Amino acid sequence: MTDTEDTGVTGAADLAELPGDWSRALAVVAHPDDLEYGCSAAVAAWTDAGKEVGYVLATRGEAGIDTLAPDACGPLREREQRASAAAVGVDTVEFLDHHDGVIEYGPALRRDIAAAIRRHRPDLVVTLNHRDTWGEGPGAPWNTPDHRAVGRAVLDAAADAGNRWIFPELADRGLTPWDGVRWVAVAGSNRPTHAVDATPGLERAVRSLLCHRTYIEVLTDEDPEEYVRSFLTATTARAADRFGGRPAVTFELFTR
Repeated sequence: MTDTEDTGVTGAADLAELPGDWSRALAVVAHPDDLEYGCSAAVAAWTDAGKEVGYVLATRGEAGIDTLAPDACGPLREREQRASAAAVGVDTVEFLDHHDGVIEYGPALRRDIAAAIRRHRPDLVVTLNHRDTWGEGPGAPWNTPDHRAVGRAVLDAAADAGNRWIFPELADRGLTPWDGVRWVAVAGSNRPTHAVDATPGLERAVRSLLCHRTYIEVLTDEDPEEYVRSFLTATTARAADRFGGRPAVTFELFTR
């Protein structure tokens, strides 16, 4: 994710509180830093409340830094992602080893994500905007193929994980069906329905995104801390008028 991507919200309806009656979440996104730009303030609040959150990344972000060859970039971005997750209380970080920039939507991706859902057995699954653009209307920035592919695959895999006749080979690996996903929450959507108060977790969200320092230093000439704080403060403030005046991480919530 980059600072050119508009995670602003549209429409006038108030945002509801994201349901809190769950114990385990699994966040599945394409790249290191996707969650930190999108929703780590919410993750910090969840782990503070004693909820278990795990991360699954489709790639290691190996194509994300022009000045670093993929074989050097991938391990670096993996290390930064693990440190970033730890900053908001997440210990479990897994990588599916699809190729950065050319992730293909299809059965192989759905199977890998369904396997992760069966392995972790979450109540809530979180992903990133799967639609063509960030925001709506003329000039809305185009979303990347990786985000679109992974977001769509997550929505489908949440159902695949509970069907014993889809990807039956997973059962042979000891991954029995899990039909316990109650919601899929899409961060960065231009059609948000729910939100989480960003205030309690915002400082840790700043520290979490700063862990991606190598990526950020290539992305901007600004001081990294000023850039990160400004970006996250502005992003969470956009939803305040729809969430009782509170800065918020927004989600489009799909109920299963």
